[in-house]
Amino acid sequence: MVKYGLDYTRCRWILPLLLGIGVIFGIIALAGRGWLESQTLPYVQQASLWQNCRRPAQGGDWSCESLMGYAWGRAAAATYLVGFLILVICFALAIIAFAIDTLRFNFIRGIGGLLFVAAVFSIMGLVIYPVKFSSEIEMTGINMFSWAYGFGWTTAIMEICLGFFFCCLPNYEDQILGNVKPTYFYSSP
Repeated sequence: MVKYGLDYTRCRWILPLLLGIGVIFGIIALAGRGWLESQTLPYVQQASLWQNCRRPAQGGDWSCESLMGYAWGRAAAATYLVGFLILVICFALAIIAFAIDTLRFNFIRGIGGLLFVAAVFSIMGLVIYPVKFSSEIEMTGINMFSWAYGFGWTTAIMEICLGFFFCCLPNYEDQILGNVKPTYFYSSP
């Protein structure tokens, strides 16, 4: 990417594409019902960020209770949702920043700073949820934090890594724009 600069059409959209993938992972985490799963019989439990569902027997009906009745449930959902909304804003800003022919590198660094803020909010929600869930809701059998919770952590890790990329990209402004003279290591005989 640095060799050809951001004007090289295939490399220009890598960072916004990765942000888009992070948004998709965030949507999966918000909508997924697999934040916590228990598959030991006779109790089966499945929880999302929004509700906790139990089935007393293998053929029984699911009974669900909202986690929004708990203060920690509202806090976990709100902080993760705020982090996700900031991620969506960063995605839109990255599309705008990379669509303009003349890149504004300070603007790109600002997107990196916003990504770090999004990561802080996402991690707060991802830490509040398991700590308070396991201490305040009765769980029996073997329970595991499952795939949707993993997508939430993947989104948070992508926010941190992409924040570093967006913050460090302006340091290579001259190389990206092609303003550096090449150095040749050739000596005449």
